[in-house]
Amino acid sequence: MEKGASEASAPCARCGKPAQLQCPKCAELKLPRENAAFCTQDCFRAAWSSHKSVHPKPGALASQQSPEGWKYCLRKGRGRALQLPRFEWTGPLRPYPISKMRVVPDEIEKPDWALDGIPKIEPDSDLQKRVEIAREVLDAAARVIKPGITTDEIDRVVHEETIARGGYPSPLNYHFFPKSCCTSVNEVICHGIPDARKLEDGDIVNVDVTVYYKGVHGDLNETYFVGNVDEASKQLVRCTYECLEKAIAIVKPGVRFREVGEIINRHASMSGLSVVKSYCGHGIGELFHCAPNIPHYSRNKAVGIMKAGQTFTIEPMINAGVWNDRLWPDDWTAVTTDGKRSAQFEHTLLVTDTGCEVLTARLPSSPDVFPWLKP
Repeated sequence: MEKGASEASAPCARCGKPAQLQCPKCAELKLPRENAAFCTQDCFRAAWSSHKSVHPKPGALASQQSPEGWKYCLRKGRGRALQLPRFEWTGPLRPYPISKMRVVPDEIEKPDWALDGIPKIEPDSDLQKRVEIAREVLDAAARVIKPGITTDEIDRVVHEETIARGGYPSPLNYHFFPKSCCTSVNEVICHGIPDARKLEDGDIVNVDVTVYYKGVHGDLNETYFVGNVDEASKQLVRCTYECLEKAIAIVKPGVRFREVGEIINRHASMSGLSVVKSYCGHGIGELFHCAPNIPHYSRNKAVGIMKAGQTFTIEPMINAGVWNDRLWPDDWTAVTTDGKRSAQFEHTLLVTDTGCEVLTARLPSSPDVFPWLKP
């Protein structure tokens, strides 16, 4: 029996007395407490023969499909069909069916998580060297974004464009992530899983691409407009872009990593926006993620100063409402707690002797999608 001391007492399902114990199976399945609360272990044992009927029979959950499109829950690398979880969705977005993991040809060099989903070298290594540009892949994805396209189709483009260049899409099977890129729509802050939902006119969508090529990773993302977007969303996306640009402008040897967050937070706050605190920039190179950690919010406790030769990302996530985030039951999709929209931009940077080089900078051939960059 599990004790729900932090919750208000519910009447015992057997005798009606105040109860704070809960059936462990009901807790696991997230069933309502009013039918799962018991005052004592004795009451629970006495009621078991009738109480167990409230638990779905084996296979029953797998046969149920939600009218809201929920079909897969990813935990420990195993995709399994589930009843729509009892989850308080923060906005109108819902998960849709996720297609099978795409295949990478045998001849392409792969990171150590490609087969079993578990990074092995990264957790204990302090390597950080160099990075290859993934800009062309992201630009290819940007060109197909329009109302009616699914985020799974965006993932297909990212996957195929990466393979065509002899690279491996770094997110694929990284800690069991099932796709080759992240697509974060509207209230999704980051790590959205590409699925069967069609993008709608007025959406905003962030596409986050990382390519593993010749032993190193390159990481970048941008937030795009889908069709006709409202003015508030335009301002959110533009401010987020500016936050990244202002942060990049201070990167040079001797600057404290904590200063990045001060710059970003100041600019976002001036526009009435908030900065996500749960996710940060990171070192990158031979490893996908490594030191240093680079928070984007003010008064952070980031350790260290920038040195020539370091490679890392800055990737502010800016929310239209509160900064707080919440995780969907898939254990990946981070959303705003108030359901308001979020935007993000990211570059991989190399610190030079006099400043920095933006390794993932836009190319002359990059699609013209941001009005504020036009001459």
